[in-house]
Amino acid sequence: MRLRVISTGGTIDKVYFDAASSYEVGEPQVGPVFRESNVTFEFVVESVLQKDSLAMTDHDRALIRARVEASPENHILITHGTDTMTATAAKLEGLKDKVIVFTGSMQPARFRNSDAVFNLGCAVGAVQSLPPGVYIAMNGVVSPASKVKKNRAQSRFEPKG
Repeated sequence: MRLRVISTGGTIDKVYFDAASSYEVGEPQVGPVFRESNVTFEFVVESVLQKDSLAMTDHDRALIRARVEASPENHILITHGTDTMTATAAKLEGLKDKVIVFTGSMQPARFRNSDAVFNLGCAVGAVQSLPPGVYIAMNGVVSPASKVKKNRAQSRFEPKG
């Protein structure tokens, strides 16, 4: 399997700037996580955006769709901020022959207590075993993107009610 990772920013890639007491989106962290995890599949990381997902626009979502459409790989993992992950996922519906799995984290990947490594691992397993479609892999659950929502109070994704 050759996996294309499309990085769009979000908490998973955030860097804490102590002097400013703030966070900014930094370089994609998925490559270092995969190398540290000694993955054995071929992957390429494409940084499309470095934005907090709350700052994403329809133009950004169209760009993400265009990059997925242009990808020669059929297995696509998209790292994305959790606040608008489902909105972007909805814009990718209908792409044929692509398995697209979104994931992210509630804490930056650089943090020791981050959920990033677990979520990335879950997403990699999902992208290898699911039929074409658009999915979200978060908090140990993989679901079609249209069937989940973020519960901000609980810091997790759960089925739409």
